[in-house]
Amino acid sequence: MKFDVLTLFPEMVHAAFNTSVTGRAVADGKVELGVHDIRDFSENKHRRVDDTPYGGGPGMVMAPGPIVRCLESVRSSRGRMHTVLLSPGGRVFQHDLAAHYASLPGVTLICGRYEGVDDRVSDWVDEHVSVGDYVLTGGELGALVIMDATIRLIPGVLGNAESSEDESWADGLVEYPQFTRPRNFRGREVPTVLLGGNHAEIRAWRRTQSLILTRTRRPDRWSEQKLSVDDKKLLET
Repeated sequence: MKFDVLTLFPEMVHAAFNTSVTGRAVADGKVELGVHDIRDFSENKHRRVDDTPYGGGPGMVMAPGPIVRCLESVRSSRGRMHTVLLSPGGRVFQHDLAAHYASLPGVTLICGRYEGVDDRVSDWVDEHVSVGDYVLTGGELGALVIMDATIRLIPGVLGNAESSEDESWADGLVEYPQFTRPRNFRGREVPTVLLGGNHAEIRAWRRTQSLILTRTRRPDRWSEQKLSVDDKKLLET
């Protein structure tokens, strides 16, 4: 899978891909990363990429020219991929979108800065995406979040395929609690059901815990759940 990132700070992206799962995915050839400096496509001798907003207001706005020229250069050399503009007002990034991206041949991510990006850049992108209802200094952190969540869903990236199938949001629920040694930590015991070796009971306990945790910690997502008859029975026990 290809990822192309258009940014004013390439070093932020490169640094994140030097370690962990994302770094291994690139080293193993499962992910091809292209990082492109938008400033290289400025026609200003000072490599300026922003200007004051029409209509007045604080801050500066990223001009469309450098971004679009950078994007056209990427598409001419690496092909046209699904293109995303990181934007606080975009669609909120969730697990299902990560899974969709993981099924694509590639994704191009455009990182905004300053007060935002000239809206005419929207004509060159497929969608606007946000990593949450808050504002970051720039789109680079959001792009890294999207790539990390997507890359771990690519077959073969994680050592155990079940790791990505059996975790939070894979089925729309918060993941069940995890425990390891010691059995007793400062008075808190590991649940007895996890020690007995009865896999059916363990599955039922884990499902119940996922339901309870989602209902308790994420009522916003709980309201979206369509519970099966079995799930309702688990919650009644």
